[in-house]
Amino acid sequence: MTPPTNRPDRAAALHKARARATATADDPSWPLHLAEDLHGIRADWKTSAEVCADAAWAARSAGRSVLGLLSPEDVLATHRHPITTRALAHLYLSALRFDFRCPTLQRLVEQLAQTARQPLDCYTRALYAFALLGQSRPEGLTVMDEVLAEAEEHPKTLHVLLHGLWLGQDLDQGAERLLALSSRPALATGTDPIVLFRVAGALRRLGRYDEGLSAIDRAIDCLPPGDISVHADLVRERSLLCAARDLHQHRSPTRTSSGVPS
Repeated sequence: MTPPTNRPDRAAALHKARARATATADDPSWPLHLAEDLHGIRADWKTSAEVCADAAWAARSAGRSVLGLLSPEDVLATHRHPITTRALAHLYLSALRFDFRCPTLQRLVEQLAQTARQPLDCYTRALYAFALLGQSRPEGLTVMDEVLAEAEEHPKTLHVLLHGLWLGQDLDQGAERLLALSSRPALATGTDPIVLFRVAGALRRLGRYDEGLSAIDRAIDCLPPGDISVHADLVRERSLLCAARDLHQHRSPTRTSSGVPS
């Protein structure tokens, strides 16, 4: 297959690859077809990450997780073209991330690093950072900083790291690092409900409940209509914020008009 060379042809081929992955979700071979399509257009790691993360999420939402169609052996195989192998890794590792299977994700990336014919791409290393951060392992912060030095403002990569900081409840300065990451230009749009959701959780951990409520209310308002699963997560976070604020106020000493605890 001759890969498309000009930008319109490449964009059309990429659109076709995305559409085929969505339209053929019932075909168990669609992950391999998508990986081969990405090879056909010589997709770089950023394009592969964007397409594969979206495809893995769509398959999971449809009840047809990539984890049931691929195996670790598919990810670790060395006989395919590196672009195809990378796409399969992006699909499978993203599915592990969406299921919060952090130890499994960590182990698979470590195996992949030993068998890969070339250095792991930035997005795969971001997924590794997520796996470590999600387990509140401090070395995840080191991997995250290494990824950030290379990722520039790639939104999918930054979202993976933000997700890890949100999940790692016991990370030292984790909430503060999350807020700092959320202020980067690719994430600080003020209209991304997932970013606002993660920010609200960080603010709750820091005891900044009113700010957290403001963030989660903006997140709910920005959410596209009909997104039931994410809406439930946002409403749950709002309930947690309200409960934490009420508990904090209940524990605070009552003060007299002179400011002295009664």
